[in-house]
Amino acid sequence: MSKTITFPLVAALAICAVSRCAFSAGEGGPPTLREAAQELGLEGIGDYVPGEILDGYALPGPGDWKKFWQTLQKVRESGSLEDFAWLRPQVEQAVSALESVEGGADWADWLRQELDYFEVAGDVTRRIPAAGPPPAATPTPLPAPRRPVTLAPPPSPRPVPVPAAVAKERSDAVSSLDLWKKKLAGRPVPPRAKAFLPGLKKIFRAEGVPPELVWLAEVESSFNPNAQSPAGARGLFQFMPATAQRFGLPLRPEDARLHPEKIASAAARYLNFLYGKFQSWPLAIAAYNAGEGNVGRALKKSGAKTFSGAVYHLPTETQMYVPKVLATVELREGVAPENIPPPVSRKP
Repeated sequence: MSKTITFPLVAALAICAVSRCAFSAGEGGPPTLREAAQELGLEGIGDYVPGEILDGYALPGPGDWKKFWQTLQKVRESGSLEDFAWLRPQVEQAVSALESVEGGADWADWLRQELDYFEVAGDVTRRIPAAGPPPAATPTPLPAPRRPVTLAPPPSPRPVPVPAAVAKERSDAVSSLDLWKKKLAGRPVPPRAKAFLPGLKKIFRAEGVPPELVWLAEVESSFNPNAQSPAGARGLFQFMPATAQRFGLPLRPEDARLHPEKIASAAARYLNFLYGKFQSWPLAIAAYNAGEGNVGRALKKSGAKTFSGAVYHLPTETQMYVPKVLATVELREGVAPENIPPPVSRKP
């Protein structure tokens, strides 16, 4: 065992205690690291982690997780690039924690994909500062002894005025296909993808949608059919309840979103519909993420007819989501965005 103390090491101690630490109130509050280690039978952990840390740190409790999910959703829906960059350390810690605890994988597979947006926002805001030289990069340290490990973010930073020219430059940067191709280069294919791809592509073809677009499932869920988000989206293609019902996926008595073939068919039909409305795959993909209303308003406000023309008026996450999806398709299938064909008529 390494003697380096890292957050993944800390989070790993919660495997047996997750039911009362991360996802429910439990009894007696969140355990200290020593208590979690004892539950795992890791009595020798004291040889690697100082006693003041074992006894002084408590694992994230239900209050921490609740506040984290609420803040995350607020940033995703209406946050600026600065907000995304500000929350990045907590998202990184949450991914590490969820990957290390029993019951966290379905959340981690979704959040790991989201982390890309927080990383890109941090990199771009540092490279293109609002004013003055960029601040020096500093790693996020482990909290000081006798303080709990927490996912709760620090106080929100004061809004920094961003000149319009800087905001436009940042928007162009985060929506750059080249930036996302470089970020994703060398990323391994999700382990589950191989099993799902033949069936998903067959379904997309039957619905008249280019089969290359099944890689949307990597961006949405890492190909985990049980993936879920705190907003209520679930499944390979992360349908919200209202969208699921709109496309004929019942939520009861069983949630059809968790059925790979059913949600794939619905996702293909939705993409077909969105392309028909916007006549562009980048705009259709933007609407898949942000909703048809947001895309329509961005087009009207900008007077543009393309994603690149309207991108500045789209939600921050959508600005990054579209090039990430297109870069993923090109990485996995070797098909450039301009070569993705339009939908074809469905067979009767």
